[in-house]
Amino acid sequence: SYDKTLKLWDIETGREIGTFLGHTNGVTSVAISAEGHRALSGSYDNTLKLWDLETGKEIRTFPGHTDWVRSVAISADRQRALSGSYDKTLKLWDIETGKEIRTFRGHTAWVSSVAISVDGHRALSGSYDSTLKLWDIETGREIRTFLGHTDWVRSAAISADGCCALSGTADNTLKLWDIETGQILAEFSGDGPITAVDLARDGRTIVAGEASGRVHFLK
Repeated sequence: SYDKTLKLWDIETGREIGTFLGHTNGVTSVAISAEGHRALSGSYDNTLKLWDLETGKEIRTFPGHTDWVRSVAISADRQRALSGSYDKTLKLWDIETGKEIRTFRGHTAWVSSVAISVDGHRALSGSYDSTLKLWDIETGREIRTFLGHTDWVRSAAISADGCCALSGTADNTLKLWDIETGQILAEFSGDGPITAVDLARDGRTIVAGEASGRVHFLK
């Protein structure tokens, strides 16, 4: 939240479980590890923080970005964290040590969204430069750029099987991409900017949030 906190909630009851204090500016992004024990947050204070969900304690801070951290992700094996920043870069981190592993450069504007493939080999980023980029996590090499949007990419995701990329943007469209070729497989137009996207584990359902407040379920 802009109030500089994270809050943990009971999904079944809607009850607040705890509040996490530590960031010195608004919190922009949160990810939860696969086993549900840790949370990662990004902030306008240019840092990431790792939290213990059971105790609410801050485990460590990841400094290194020179501008706002806009998006964060945790690898499925819980060993690495990925961040996208308004400094136009992505950074890969060792979760256990807090050490920066590498920086990914290539976007010409702010990085607004990041995702990691389930196998941990690839990263996807969306940017204010209206593109998505696919990266090799082990080398930091840019694999390809996805062109087709006419406004900034607000949210990006990778399918569980690693075959497709999904993007939602300020041009009011959602696009499904073939991750190997960069070709557009399907497109959906909303009534306003698409602010959040995700794919179900079965790869058959897409969920998209719109700035109007609508949530779309697409097959």
